[in-house]
Amino acid sequence: MLAAETGIVEEWLSEFKTVPEASIPSYAKNLKDKISLVSSLYKVIQDPQSELLEPVCHQLFEFYRSGEELLLQFTLQFLPELIWCYLAVSASKDLQSSGCIEALLLGVYNLEIVDKEGHSRVLSFTIPSLSKPSVYHEPSSIGSMALTEGALSQHGLSRVVYSGPYLQREMLTAQNRFEVLTFLLLRYNAALSYMPAVSLQSLCQICSRICVCGYPRQQVRKYRGINSRIPVSSEFMVQMLTGIYYAFYNGEWDLARKAMDDVLYRAQLELYPEPLLVANAIKASLPQGAIKSSKQGIQVEITPTASRISRNAVTSMSIRGHRWKRHEQPDNANDTTESGSFVIPEISVTNVAGERTGNGEKSRAPAESDAPHIQGVQETPTDPRVDSKSLPEIRRQKSVRKIMEDGISSPGRVQF
Repeated sequence: MLAAETGIVEEWLSEFKTVPEASIPSYAKNLKDKISLVSSLYKVIQDPQSELLEPVCHQLFEFYRSGEELLLQFTLQFLPELIWCYLAVSASKDLQSSGCIEALLLGVYNLEIVDKEGHSRVLSFTIPSLSKPSVYHEPSSIGSMALTEGALSQHGLSRVVYSGPYLQREMLTAQNRFEVLTFLLLRYNAALSYMPAVSLQSLCQICSRICVCGYPRQQVRKYRGINSRIPVSSEFMVQMLTGIYYAFYNGEWDLARKAMDDVLYRAQLELYPEPLLVANAIKASLPQGAIKSSKQGIQVEITPTASRISRNAVTSMSIRGHRWKRHEQPDNANDTTESGSFVIPEISVTNVAGERTGNGEKSRAPAESDAPHIQGVQETPTDPRVDSKSLPEIRRQKSVRKIMEDGISSPGRVQF
């Protein structure tokens, strides 16, 4: 670390102590523009033997508990690097050099698990419904959804998932380590939109290193430093993928692609189903080409203001209309002859090929007055779908031409 960088950090450490209470918002607003300070702080954190590491961690913790939102975000941008340094030191069994980093991580964790009144905080998340439009999808583009009784009963209901309350921790152990780190990464992901580019780059790099250290891929990535394998949990890897997915569409395509491949590589080795599912889903949703511009985000479909209902949509009105139409169908046997038109019914000897009755209706014997006075000829059924050997003989009517020659009102009897 150069002397100039050391001087920048020392000036920053002494400056905050002299800032009056009323000037803290303006001081916090100017911090994000000090690129040289942020770069020097990264170098301090990456060196576990640095003499400035302990006062820097103490200052970052003072920023976090000050209550000023911009100071809180300033501390959060270093969180991925702090997690990596702690895990690297823990893997090397040198826990004494990570005491100040562990204290900072524990302090942030214990502050976040309680609200302003000191009560345990319970986090909630509402699972979105595919039947309702959002900025990510349109129900009409998914396809026809089955309109069942179960689907209708679930329509409009929202499922909420709760997490917590969390227990306060006084020290990090092998049992609670990733419970604390997963929660801290969850808090970092909640503020991703406020993180600068250098923080997103640090996130992608530490995700790759955590997943490949101690494995053959470490030689491919040419990562130097520790060669020990760093144990990870399934929930921690899912939180890593959440941050990587954001980095894809915010100017860090190459680093995010490499980090996602490494997380997927580690998930396959560990046989973790949740990271495998999330990583493959992200991989399948990525566009073919790289997104170079940080201004180009995820393409979304905007729901139109006018209601858009399909003509073939099944509604309560269409179901009611279909039911009335079915019950109000006219009886074919009662069709009467109108002016200029006439009906030629089929006459069956055995009443087998007669009119098909509806459900619950009794067969009605045709009255003598219903039989038209026409002469019929005996024919066999011509429908190829009907087996002529299995049906009785059916008397058919005379041709239309013969009827026109004989006249509609000419008396006659049906000949058998």
